[in-house]
Order: sequence, then structure tokens, then C-alpha cells
Amino acid sequence: MAIQSGRSSLASAIGWVPPANWPARSRAECCAILTAPGQRFEMEDVEIRGVTVRTWKNAPRNLREVALLGQSYGTREFVIYQDERITYDGWFRAVVALAHEFHKRGIGKGDRVALAMRNQPEWPVAFFAAVTIGAVCVPLNAWWTGDELAYGLSNSGTKLLVCDEERWDRIADRRDDCPLLETVFVTRAGADRDGAEALESVIGRPTGYAELPLSGLPEVDIAPEDDATIFYTSGTTGRPKGALGTHRNLCTNILSSAYNAAFAVLRRGEDLPLPQQKTGLTVIPLFHVTACSAGLMGNIAAGNTLIFVYRWDPVEAFRIIERERVAVTGGVPTIAWQLLEHPERKNYDLSSIEAIAYGGAPAAPELVRKIREVFGALPGNGWGMTETMATVTGHSSEDYLNRPDSCGPPVAVADLRIMSEDGTRELPAGEVGELWARGPMVVKGYWNNPEATAETFVDGWVRTGDLARLDEEGWCYIADRAKDMIIRGGENIYSSEVENVLYDHPAVTDAALIGLPHQQLGEEPAAVVHLAPGMEASEDELRNWVAARLAKFKVPVRIAFSAGTLPRNANGKILKRELADFF
Repeated sequence: MAIQSGRSSLASAIGWVPPANWPARSRAECCAILTAPGQRFEMEDVEIRGVTVRTWKNAPRNLREVALLGQSYGTREFVIYQDERITYDGWFRAVVALAHEFHKRGIGKGDRVALAMRNQPEWPVAFFAAVTIGAVCVPLNAWWTGDELAYGLSNSGTKLLVCDEERWDRIADRRDDCPLLETVFVTRAGADRDGAEALESVIGRPTGYAELPLSGLPEVDIAPEDDATIFYTSGTTGRPKGALGTHRNLCTNILSSAYNAAFAVLRRGEDLPLPQQKTGLTVIPLFHVTACSAGLMGNIAAGNTLIFVYRWDPVEAFRIIERERVAVTGGVPTIAWQLLEHPERKNYDLSSIEAIAYGGAPAAPELVRKIREVFGALPGNGWGMTETMATVTGHSSEDYLNRPDSCGPPVAVADLRIMSEDGTRELPAGEVGELWARGPMVVKGYWNNPEATAETFVDGWVRTGDLARLDEEGWCYIADRAKDMIIRGGENIYSSEVENVLYDHPAVTDAALIGLPHQQLGEEPAAVVHLAPGMEASEDELRNWVAARLAKFKVPVRIAFSAGTLPRNANGKILKRELADFF
């Protein structure tokens, strides 16, 4: 079934007209230039679990090599957190010290080491201390309750845990539920914790990392396909599943992100610039693959400076951007909207911002225009999932302005295809079906869950559960999650199509469509919206707005108003199951 946008041209709707000479090169030409023999993005075929896959020839072999790349940046600042400033050299010294301590505690190749804490300087220390000795790092969702954290520790078979005080207080009385957990290190604890040791007793405080003795990492041979991480899926329904990632998965993202940036430059006909180190504000949790795999890995490889915050606050973000001359930030659309809408924005110098990128959730096309208009910055987004260790497609700059309802084309080492519901037939361009993805970023499967693995991973492809279409040039358009599609009297309603029309209304900044039970039709569409500060719109006005742009059966039968932005999980996805309470 083909799907058309709610507007004839969203690009013209947001007021962007492509320059006369753009694009200077086609997608195929850009790919050929970037991946030519001898170039940084050269590719090679590798057999992975019996399937031949294109890979980045020049990607690091493992995360141990990534750590050594980071060490090479010496006294350049790596992490800024409140009044703490940690250099690459200091971070690496702490990684080495903690890796040897893990080794001494019996942690070896394949053992699971869990991480449960806010974004703090200790996070990348513990992560790399684990993966550089061949252990499997398990980043747990810091928003989880004690029961959920205990589930992650037990399900993963974690042997050693590094956590902060808040997480330990949730876990401590559930220690018996984690029979394999032998050692717990707690950081930034205000007092001694029974059953746990202070991480500072091993590596000290972050401000003292640079004074730690420098030695080599424990000697361990790590292959690209060795296990590296277990990231748990969002868990919007049922128990989360652990996606088992490899060193190759995470190292792939380093070049995938760089490829997307280079692609945008070639599209406008410019020469590739020399690498330039930048400062970025990281505001999404490192336990999510977007921040860890697509963000942290590439930033370390490039020697960039990262700023962590205790919790997200727009005004504090403005202060940091002005003080540190932040060039890049983002995460999920909600954060971008708050940066744009907050009345305090005008009181700060935010001219250093070059790019605001996001993923994890659909974004209103209007957001693309406002980022360019208000900040003079380049918007960017992409598509990926926990099962692809983040980046599969990328979309930025003029390409994003030209196709604001797309998540971009796949990177050169990835393939996409649109499949029929039963998975037996590939659909042509323009048709909506289930999105399947393949490439060196696709994880091995689900930890200790062969049934779910067999259902989701097929001959190197991951069945994403997303409904999407590809255009003739290969740009991908996500229509909806298959499970979120509303079926009204046999007619399919793709939530994102209605949501995009609602987003186009000048008063709407957040919107979600859900299905309400109906005795005869099965379901009827209903929407929950959040209005911009100072703006007004009635239910009838918004229903008429949609009715003027979409078929009648797609018009929400009811529209409820939320005083705040809609509830999302840690990955930025709207928790639609919570929206039924509005009705």
C-alpha cells in the first residue's frame, strides 16, 4: 500500500527551497568517492555468522583500539562534568587501573560487568575497563526501578556491578535475586554501603585521575566478532530483551557517523574539510545505544570534548553552551523543542551551535525549519535501534531540509529492504511494509533468548517491526511501528502521517495518535497533543485542521491536551500505553 504525505511537499511547507546547484552530486557519486580504494571509508566483504557483509575496512578492530586512540589525545579535555575536568590521559589511566582491578577480581573474557549510573565521568571509565579486557559490559537503564535493575542483573548473569549511590539504594535489598553477582563498586556514595565497595578506593576521584600511575592494559586478544555489550531493549511491552552486541558493532558506528557528515559535504559540492575537534553537550543517557555507540565511540576516536549534565535543564544547558562554546548537542526531539521554546534562550550567546541532531523518535518537520531559523544550525537525524547498535541511516543539512519527513538513506555498509507482512516478498519503492536492515552494525541476537532471536534475525537481516517505505533514491521514511498502527474498519491508519499533520499546526509542539476501542470498527484514532507556550487551539480546530488535509477516517475522533510534553521512555519513544488515561 502506498502512502502519501499529509502535505504535497513538506520541504516547501517549512519554507526551504533547494539552491540552484544542489545537490551537486548524486547519492551514488558521493558513495563512490567516499568508499574508493585507499579512502577512509573504503569497504571490504567479511563473512559474519555465515553471511557475507560489507564492512568499513578502516574501522578499529575492537574497543581496545578505540581506548588507545583516546589515549593518544593526551592532555586534551575529554569529559567536563560540573566543576570536574578530565583529560584523555587521565581517563585512560583510570581505565587501566580499573581494568587491572577487574582482572584481579576474576573478571575475564565473556564475563558480564554491569553499569548502572547517571552520565558521570566514571561511566566511560567503567565501560572501557570492562570491554578492553574482553568482558561484556551491560549498561542498565538508570531510570529502572529496583525490580527492573535486579532483572537486568539476573538475566545477564552479571558478575560485577559498578553503580552510583542512587542505583545501589534501589538494588541493595534485592542482592539475593542476583546469585551470580560477586562484586559491587559504588561511586559518589555519601557513606559506606554494606555489601559494596567504594569505586574511589581503586581509582580515586575523577579530578585525580591524571595522577594515577600509567601502565599497559591487561593483555587480551579480542576479535571483531567477540561479545562486547548487552543493551536492553526499551521494554515498552513485556520484559526487556538483551541485545548482544559485538566489538565490530560499536566500532562500525565510528565510521558510519563520519560517513554521514562527509556525505553531506559532498552533496553540496564542497571539498572534505580537515578533521576538527569539537565540544559537544551530551544530554541523553549513555545506557542508550544512541549516546554510547553512536556518540561516545566516535567522539573518543575524534578526540572531541564531551560535557555531561546531572539532569537535563534548558537554562543550565544555555549556560553551558555559552561558557564552553558547545558546537553540537541534541538527542531526542523534545530536547530540541525545549531549547527553541524556552523564554530564557534570548539571554544567552548560543552562536557556537553548529548542529542539533536527534533520533529515537519521529520529529515534526517544523522542528527542522526552526533549528535552522533560530540557531542558524544544521539539523540532523537518523534511524537505528538497539538491535542495530544505533546508526543505520543518516540525514542532515540540506538533505534533511529537502526531505524533513525522512530519516535518510542507509550508510554505505548497510542495506534496507521493505518486506510484505509475512516476510516472503520484497516490496517496490513507494510501498509501505516492514523495514528489514542488514549490515555490520546488526547485533548477534538476544541474550539467552533463542526463540526471539530466530523470530527477529533472519540470514543477517533484522526484522525491525517498523513500517516504512523507500523512495526511488533509497531515502527511508518511517510510517509507524507495526504494533502502533491503527486499523479502523479494515483501513490502516499510520500514526506518523496524522501526527505530522498535527505538528504542522502552529500551536502544536508534541503529538501522538493512539487507537480507542470501538465495538463495530475495532479501533478509532484519538490524539493527545501539547501546545506551545502562549498558544491556543481547540479540539474542534485541530480536528478540522486534520480533516482539511487527510481522509475522513484518519481524523481523530477525540483530541486531548497535555499540559507538558508527552511521556517518553529513556530512548525518546512516546509511551503510548500511558496516553489512554487521557480518555
